[in-house]
Amino acid sequence: MADKRPNPAQWVWYALGGRLPMRYREWVLHDVTARTWIWRHAARSSVLLAPLCTVWLLLPGPLWIRGAMVVLAVMVGYFYSFVYIEESAEHRLAKHGYPRGTGKQIRMEAKAEVEEEIRQRYIATHRRPPEA
Repeated sequence: MADKRPNPAQWVWYALGGRLPMRYREWVLHDVTARTWIWRHAARSSVLLAPLCTVWLLLPGPLWIRGAMVVLAVMVGYFYSFVYIEESAEHRLAKHGYPRGTGKQIRMEAKAEVEEEIRQRYIATHRRPPEA
């Protein structure tokens, strides 16, 4: 892989829903399956919300009304963004040639080992046989 990450202009295009060149295919897979994938999704959502919020803050009128519009827009925008987070991730992967379900499967496999370790610690701590 010649380029590991897209440049800032490409990343903004990607955040807006654009498709990156195929040389970034592995980076896209990492982007939606990394441990920090939810934070990455939040950053992409912020790129979509920032221009709207900026325009609303610049409209004429009382500051409290403009501020309330921005707060409401951010709440609704992030709500819908996070409600469809997995669908959005799978759509990004499909755009870059991965079959649907790839992201969810990779995230579940990565999480399974950690969850098994947690389960074993729970059993060792709370499921001991009663002492005589």
